[in-house]
Amino acid sequence: MTAARRKTSTPPVTISPFPCNPGSLLSVNDLSLDELNHLLERATALEKQDPLTRDRILIKRRVALLFYEASTRTRTSFELAAKALGADTALVSNLSSSIEKGESLKDTGLNLRALGAEAIILRHSLSGGAWLLEESTRLPVLNAGDGMHEHPTQALLDLRTILAHLKPNTKKVGPEMLAGVTVTITGDILHSRVARSNMLLLPRLGAQVLLCGPKELLPEIAVAEAPGVSIERDFEAALRRSQVAMMLRIQAERLAGLQLDLEEYKAGYQLTGERLARLAPEAVVMHPGPIIRGLEITGGVADGAQSAILEQVTHGLAIRMAVIERALGAGRTEKRV
Repeated sequence: MTAARRKTSTPPVTISPFPCNPGSLLSVNDLSLDELNHLLERATALEKQDPLTRDRILIKRRVALLFYEASTRTRTSFELAAKALGADTALVSNLSSSIEKGESLKDTGLNLRALGAEAIILRHSLSGGAWLLEESTRLPVLNAGDGMHEHPTQALLDLRTILAHLKPNTKKVGPEMLAGVTVTITGDILHSRVARSNMLLLPRLGAQVLLCGPKELLPEIAVAEAPGVSIERDFEAALRRSQVAMMLRIQAERLAGLQLDLEEYKAGYQLTGERLARLAPEAVVMHPGPIIRGLEITGGVADGAQSAILEQVTHGLAIRMAVIERALGAGRTEKRV
């Protein structure tokens, strides 16, 4: 008698309903074009609003800033943005809390919720940390950078900076808004959450994104199935095509095991005044910071007339006010699609 063969089947994968909370911003892909337009409009409105009126919008609402990594621009702008709307903030870092004693991200988040936090802004070294925190707490979570994955508010402020320079009278963004615009991102693409969020956002608006850097920092797989994104190894060739030159620092803390000659890197990929004047005299120069002057960019270019680096920081405050307002539901009228 032949034994009956056991039938096996794979159970269907349960799709996790991320984001669980409609106020969360975990990825730029969480935003529809309608939501993106709403955020840009609210950023402008909040920026122009009387501070004494604006600080009533989220008066006494509680926002926790949970930062496992060092940060200057992102942490400070999120904190100032929340306070500009009237919210109370609490900063928790890994060096001044029970995190240092081994408390898990989940337990830290649950304790913050128990203390009355209504939203959490998270920066974490773990890719996917923001998703884990949101799943655990069900609070609105704003991703302020998760490992080597994403940094959505940086991409939003970068977009606002680009629009201010190249499309200053823009009322509403759409799929062709940046048609004909080439944005070159140069540097440590492999480890850059900034690059990844921009790669996801800018092509949705019609921009072409060129990634530039040596193979150690830019593997070919970086553009696998990425519409509107391509690799150009020749930095000077990329600059000739660029309306925006976005430089990234070499992330020394993430380079373990990579063989990279910094002098060769500077010779091939440093943005100098001579290169800029010769190859892209009208291009907007951007950098998410922190800048390492004399490595990826010279001080003269960083401080020069084409630089929008400090403007990016200013735009970040407006964008983060809009994102925090959205997180806590104030003024949100659009529907998620």
